[in-house]
Amino acid sequence: MTLCGRFTLDANELDILREYDVENEISHQPRYNVAPGQEVLAIIHDGEKKRAGFLKWGLVPSWAKDSKIGYKMINARSETAHEKPSFKQLLSRKRCLILADSFYEWQKTEEGKQPKRIMMKDRKLFAFAGLWDQWRQGDNSLFTCTILTKDADSFMRPIHDRMPVILPKEKEMDWLFPVQRDIGHIHQFVTRISTETMVAYDVSTKVNAVKHDDETCIQPLI
Repeated sequence: MTLCGRFTLDANELDILREYDVENEISHQPRYNVAPGQEVLAIIHDGEKKRAGFLKWGLVPSWAKDSKIGYKMINARSETAHEKPSFKQLLSRKRCLILADSFYEWQKTEEGKQPKRIMMKDRKLFAFAGLWDQWRQGDNSLFTCTILTKDADSFMRPIHDRMPVILPKEKEMDWLFPVQRDIGHIHQFVTRISTETMVAYDVSTKVNAVKHDDETCIQPLI
């Protein structure tokens, strides 16, 4: 399973708007198995204020000839994103918060791959560090995003060697604010982000299938 390849956002619209101090309305229903290619709830800054809306998960750079490239670009390695043409310019001007309250990862065991739900220990909602772009073809526009990843910390390492970049609450606005920044500065900002305390538990292999998107996906496996 690609990392980060699935996550959840089990929160109501009012809680999300209140937590992130966003004024515009959104039409959000709790999600228990968000997958690549689907719409994800994100927050961007338009230069004047924060706005919440939906981006398709799987980055399609503005210069891409074919939108299908998005299926290969659901993640961006934070260690090298500042060197890659697809991500370099986005790091300086098109950063976003991708909202979630947990993510899934598959741990290799003797019996096969066991899915686990991983979440923050001290707060429900959090934000992945994301990049977004707008792709145009004729009169049509496609707004897409990708999630930054990094080497796993000591907690995640027994589960997987990579993990998504989760922004500490006090760093979210620093990441979001759309000022032109030196690419090296952004790279250092990401590499210095520390991981908050997380917890994990086994869940059903139902989450392997995208068609399953209900509360049974997050129930602990007994």
